[in-house]
Amino acid sequence: MIDPHAIVHPDARLAPDVVVGPWTLIGPDVEIGEGTTIASHVVIKGPTRIGKHNRIFQFCSLGEDSPDLKYQGENTRLVIGDHNTIREGVTIHRGTVQDRSETTVGSHNLLMAYVHIGHDCVVGDRTILVNNTALAGHVHVGDWAILSGFTLVHQYCWVGAHAFTGMGTAIGKNLPAYVLATGNPASAKNINAEGLRRRGFDQEVIAKLQKAFKIIYRRGLTLDEAMAELDVMRADCEELTPLMDSLKITARGIVR
Repeated sequence: MIDPHAIVHPDARLAPDVVVGPWTLIGPDVEIGEGTTIASHVVIKGPTRIGKHNRIFQFCSLGEDSPDLKYQGENTRLVIGDHNTIREGVTIHRGTVQDRSETTVGSHNLLMAYVHIGHDCVVGDRTILVNNTALAGHVHVGDWAILSGFTLVHQYCWVGAHAFTGMGTAIGKNLPAYVLATGNPASAKNINAEGLRRRGFDQEVIAKLQKAFKIIYRRGLTLDEAMAELDVMRADCEELTPLMDSLKITARGIVR
């Protein structure tokens, strides 16, 4: 299953059915789970753990050293889950000891061509990062988020679950769960209602989330005042919890 032109270090641990294309380089301390296919001209450096049934396309670079100037060769990791599609030219760097020492990508994600995931990022499950999206170091992206093409995310920002960005959005603050944002700098427009409908959210729940958006963004309330009102609403809508949790992450403030 390994092309004779591939270079696989003897200390790499590949499941027996892993497919490796020609001119791909896999270094030491790399572990790759069953059912994963790796195209030609891919570079994977360790320590890196890649799960089961991933598809990795040509010219990707996974597990490279962090470019952070504080990085001094420490033993940091990249961990990738299962059933991900990683398209052409994607780059994902390992972590740094200044953070978690690990960059983490979950499962069932689609990373389109030329996506960059910087050191110490955490990407959840079932996200879509469209072509040329770039995450700086220490970024967190929640489950089901969709970042459209050429979205840029500043270091230490959090993108909440089910959030959505338009093409070319530049995110310099935290984007709360469920919120749709566009522009440079990013501006919150509404709840990602269409995305929620496609995922089976009840229309009544979507309406309550839209009401929550107005409480946060349209009534001139302080964040504490908005949170107090949302806490009352949450008794009838548990889906508000991810939104409220994302509002509690205060390191960079929220996209307005």
